[in-house]
Amino acid sequence: MPDTLHPFHLAIPVLNIAETRRFYVELLGCKVGREAERWIDFDFFGHQVSAHVRPDEISQILTNPVDGEQVPVRHFGIVMNWEDWQAFRERLNSMGMEYLIKPTIRFKDKAGEQATLFIRDPSGNALEFKSFKNNANLFARD
Repeated sequence: MPDTLHPFHLAIPVLNIAETRRFYVELLGCKVGREAERWIDFDFFGHQVSAHVRPDEISQILTNPVDGEQVPVRHFGIVMNWEDWQAFRERLNSMGMEYLIKPTIRFKDKAGEQATLFIRDPSGNALEFKSFKNNANLFARD
């Protein structure tokens, strides 16, 4: 991995701004950046996610099998440190979060062992939050 990670930019389709703002700000803790009538930018853990109102771009979630789970092919997310992921999972549990994929340990006892969970935003976009006990294993191979 490079010494300095640079923020990525991702644009996603959403159904409406109000629900999207509520989810990303109140549930995930993102800050709002620039916005207009049909789009809004979020500081997504230091990265820029732009949500554009475009209902015709919302598509069904197609999956592929990964370590016994049906993982959404189109998804994005963040790799958190271990303690932050644990606290985030507990926060979601306390809020009664409905998971797309419940919190689990994937690839147990392998180089890529990771804690992971999947949720959906109000427009159906799939988000993954994952963590490694050792971030050096992010790209490790067995």
